[in-house]
Amino acid sequence: MFGVGGLVAAVLGLLILIFPGKSASFTVSVVAAIVAAYAFVAGVVYLGGAIFSRTKGGWARTGHILLGLLYIIGGIVMAVNLNTTGAVLALFLSITIGVLWLMEGIIALTMLSKIEGKKLWTIIYSIISILAGLTLILSPLMGAITLWWLIGISMLVLGIMQIIRAFTIKTPADAVEQLMR
Repeated sequence: MFGVGGLVAAVLGLLILIFPGKSASFTVSVVAAIVAAYAFVAGVVYLGGAIFSRTKGGWARTGHILLGLLYIIGGIVMAVNLNTTGAVLALFLSITIGVLWLMEGIIALTMLSKIEGKKLWTIIYSIISILAGLTLILSPLMGAITLWWLIGISMLVLGIMQIIRAFTIKTPADAVEQLMR
């Protein structure tokens, strides 16, 4: 079991590292297609709910019809422009991660007074988190590219480690026994 998962992870990680542009383009296109399909289906549900509802009044029904139409239009626009939608989603994700890392670093610094003992690791963590967050916020495209490379490296390394584990653990019962120790 570990070997198959490890092999898949290692191969995907290797593909990301060998073909970073193509793999990223494919991945963001698939994610964009899923988001576009979600928007379209959500629009149809809102539209159907508004049209066939017996409990909604005039304004609620009108609002849900407009919302449904906006979702459907948005879904169609995203489906027609998958690469652009994918790029926007990747940039949004990069900026979001940057904001989260920035906030994490600031919160860690504010909690410094409550930490007893050595505070050096918290200070180092805070500085790295704040700098990494600012870097992603100020340069989201380069940040997204860097994160993509890190995903590829992580998948390759962890996949190889899983394959090694598969050969060193004899049976699933051995794996459970090792976990219980």
